[in-house]
Amino acid sequence: MKYNAEIQRRRTFAIISHPDAGKTTLTEKFLLFGGAIQTAGAVKSNKIKKHATSDFMEIERQRGISVATSVMSFEYKGILVNLLDTPGHKDFAEDTYRTLTAVDSVILVVDSVNGVEDQTRRLMEVCRMRDTPVIVFINKMDRDGKNRFDLLEEIENELKISLHPMTWPINSGKDFKGVYNLYDKNLVLFTANTKASDDEDSLEITDLNGDVLDSKLGEKDANLLREDVELVDGVNGELNVTDYLAGKVSPVFFGSAINNFGVREMLDTFIRIAPIPRCRQTSVREVCPDEDKFSGFIFKIHANLDPKHRDRIAFLRVCSGRFERNKYFHHVRLDKDVRFSNPYTFLARDKDVIDEAFPGDVVGLFDTGNFKIGDTLTEGANFYFTGIPSFSPEIFKEVVNKDPMKTKQLEKGLLQLTDEGVAQLFTQFGGNKKIIGCVGELQFEVIQYRLLQEYGASVEFRSQPFYKACWITSPDSRKLDEFTRFKSNNIATDKDGHLVYLAQSEWFLNTERTNNPDIEFHFTSEIHKETV
Repeated sequence: MKYNAEIQRRRTFAIISHPDAGKTTLTEKFLLFGGAIQTAGAVKSNKIKKHATSDFMEIERQRGISVATSVMSFEYKGILVNLLDTPGHKDFAEDTYRTLTAVDSVILVVDSVNGVEDQTRRLMEVCRMRDTPVIVFINKMDRDGKNRFDLLEEIENELKISLHPMTWPINSGKDFKGVYNLYDKNLVLFTANTKASDDEDSLEITDLNGDVLDSKLGEKDANLLREDVELVDGVNGELNVTDYLAGKVSPVFFGSAINNFGVREMLDTFIRIAPIPRCRQTSVREVCPDEDKFSGFIFKIHANLDPKHRDRIAFLRVCSGRFERNKYFHHVRLDKDVRFSNPYTFLARDKDVIDEAFPGDVVGLFDTGNFKIGDTLTEGANFYFTGIPSFSPEIFKEVVNKDPMKTKQLEKGLLQLTDEGVAQLFTQFGGNKKIIGCVGELQFEVIQYRLLQEYGASVEFRSQPFYKACWITSPDSRKLDEFTRFKSNNIATDKDGHLVYLAQSEWFLNTERTNNPDIEFHFTSEIHKETV
């Protein structure tokens, strides 16, 4: 329990949403409140500087949201907040799913105009699988959107979660007048372009039936608010924090991130009720934050975070004990000891070297190629953290080198970029044909752009007629050899040398599984993770 004070003051969470729901804007407002940035737009301007004038600027910025600004640490009211930004675009869902393994809770942003969208559903499925505590922020209340009751019903039905409003809106769109804070019993009046300061137009309302409400809102809106609050309070009552921490109930806040409205109420509640770092399952036992010995895992890798220095950063989530600069830690998969002379914490793209970190913190480690996603570092123990997902790609394309003089650069680029986990690299059996597998089309454009910009390798992609990649194993090596020989056109190896069957269709896959009962077909590469 020696690090208990440090653990108690940490909150590590991710902001997730469908694209364009206002996630990056909300992130920016959090940083303003935490004093981490001084002006709105600072997060965006960093990305714009980085990505100069490119035809793919929007794509690279889409990717950059999750990479260049993926980890931001700031203090608010004595609490150290570690915020992980995630990509909204469905083509980068893998990156988001992995990020969710490194956080203790989530803030889900929903657009009040569009309501629940496809990507929102997928993200919530992952949160439900892990019973991750979720706070919902309904954004863009200053725009004409859906009726507030209809919206809550839609979110509950579509996302299969139980909601508990903590603030309540007074109208929406051009008639939006503010929110009533159901917890603090005060009224916060809306003014467009509110600055992040303490002098918000907040009014304590101890009695909703008093004349003050009528004078501030007008009789019609005041009466509507009274009815709404009576109904909401009658149905929900007090928030049960235990149910929130168990992922059963989600507190809801209404606001407008772009106008910095309703954000403070949510942030104040977040630091009050959000979970501190939690225990995590490993291959051997559950590891808890208050243990003396250090442990952590790599959930993200990014090559060339700073293009000028060609650096490669592995993102480590600290799970227990204390991480120390220049101290040797055990790399479980490689079975060797490693140390780090310049570990970083991040604020957007700015890096600060740190001497120590505690459970809940995310540390950037300079990586020379030692790390893969899911790797575990410990203070001597042999185990690895479980539940870090990998996915079977859905789109396959052959890499065609347009400049044979840059073959070495292309090889290096393909290895480094696929190490990041957004794509998988396969080499066709018995040849040198390189095939990249992704879950979304946009990833191919980003890979093509980054290979050219960061490695000087010019490529094009040719579509391949494959439906799914399956890792194949068998207790009978003879049967496996026979299968790979007969199906050589559909066999490849992944970058670790494991055999993969590339199925043309669901029918072909089912046929092969039926005809080859001695061979096991796995939809992720996790089966090959070494047990220790």
